[in-house]
Amino acid sequence: MKRLLPAPLLSAALFALWLLLNQHLGSATLAMALLLAVAVPLLTAPLRPLAVRIKRPRVALAFVWTVLCDAFVSNLDIARSVWRPRRPPRGAFVRIPLDLHDANGLAVLAIVTTIVPGTVWCELAIDRSALLLHVFDVKDEVAFAARYKLRYERPLIEIFE
Repeated sequence: MKRLLPAPLLSAALFALWLLLNQHLGSATLAMALLLAVAVPLLTAPLRPLAVRIKRPRVALAFVWTVLCDAFVSNLDIARSVWRPRRPPRGAFVRIPLDLHDANGLAVLAIVTTIVPGTVWCELAIDRSALLLHVFDVKDEVAFAARYKLRYERPLIEIFE
């Protein structure tokens, strides 16, 4: 069964979505929904990431809270600097050496970087040893890199590796 439906939830979602989009329950619509529900997961299986194994769920919950708080504070900081500029922002590209090598952990790190305003993920080294970020306003690049590693990378290592 797993060979026919490698991602059963994706198959069910595709089947239901096709029926909702067509708003018709004819035999041709059902056949096409079934074909999509079986074919798309089979054809896209090599594109899906490795199975996620969360080793420390409590650390994961604390990490989510940290990201939410940082996103809120960063939104306020960026809004304050845009609406009442005291000085021009000191944007910089910051190179951060990485100890995290798990593909799922790196994907979460990329998402977190996107969620927190003021940072943009620019480049990941081919060997996954370093990350290049653009930071909207940074006073000390070394301190920023250390804080980034402590707040984001370290918990992800605990969660995924």
